[in-house]
Amino acid sequence: MTNPPPPSAVRRSSLPDRIFGWAVTGAALITLGLLIGILASLVVGAWPAISKYGLGFLTSSVWDPVKDEYGGLVMIYGTLATSFIALLIAVPVSFGIALFLTELSPAWLKRPLGTAIELLAAVPSIVYGMWGLLVFGPILSTYVQQPLQAAFSGVPYVGALFSGPPVGIGILSAGIILAIMIIPFIASVMRDVFEVTPVMLKESAYALGSTTWEVVSRIVLPFTRAGVVGGIMLGLGRALGETMAVTFVIGNFNQLDSLSLFQAANSITSALANEFPEAGEGLHQAALTYLGLVLFFITFVVLSLSKVMLAQLAKNEGHRT
Repeated sequence: MTNPPPPSAVRRSSLPDRIFGWAVTGAALITLGLLIGILASLVVGAWPAISKYGLGFLTSSVWDPVKDEYGGLVMIYGTLATSFIALLIAVPVSFGIALFLTELSPAWLKRPLGTAIELLAAVPSIVYGMWGLLVFGPILSTYVQQPLQAAFSGVPYVGALFSGPPVGIGILSAGIILAIMIIPFIASVMRDVFEVTPVMLKESAYALGSTTWEVVSRIVLPFTRAGVVGGIMLGLGRALGETMAVTFVIGNFNQLDSLSLFQAANSITSALANEFPEAGEGLHQAALTYLGLVLFFITFVVLSLSKVMLAQLAKNEGHRT
């Protein structure tokens, strides 16, 4: 039977643990302090616009620096519309990539294909923007926008989504470019979480006669649900905050004439990039800061909704068991 260590040795061994605990607690508090500091600085900078417009800033589409009148509806709509289009395209494509790499790809192709997809995330956003403006825009105009207009011309409601000049820039173009940019992030996370599913569970399902889709939908996805949602939220955060690529292809138009996907528009990030360096002190700069505060709030709401959704899914899973 071994003798217990002397009290002095216990005290010496606990000191590094206490130091480590203080360090990680300090890091967490610093992070929280930085978050609160950023929020406070945004509120202070935007306060002149908040006090003048209030929540009406969110519903006004007027943006006229000459008359010193500002409303953020056009930018908010452009940000949400382009991000929604990006997710609508990127999520199924990323899911297919991750499924192929983990379940269907031959061994010799898995590593190079996975590396190639991850390298797409390293391409600078300004390169995506230049490619979208000079190469992708004309292709989109000729082979997508014009055929869509011809096919849905005169169709109630649907035709309005494809109205306007098919020039290759606008909300649809920005959404597709964002989708291309966030696919590597979502696909990489999905692939990694799919690979952590216990092999025994999948092999047991295959042994019982399950198809690949049944294994993925009934074994892999329930086991990796939190990671999949996290990957999607990571891609959405990248789409909401992207600046340079969107600035090149969205058109930077501060009016909302229709809800057409072909219409040139603006986003919060592109408005900040274009106008903040030249905005003078006063209401113009405060309105731009207000837009930054709105983007901060949108991101916070999206992350909160994802947490609520995961909690609800976990609750329902508990009820079923």
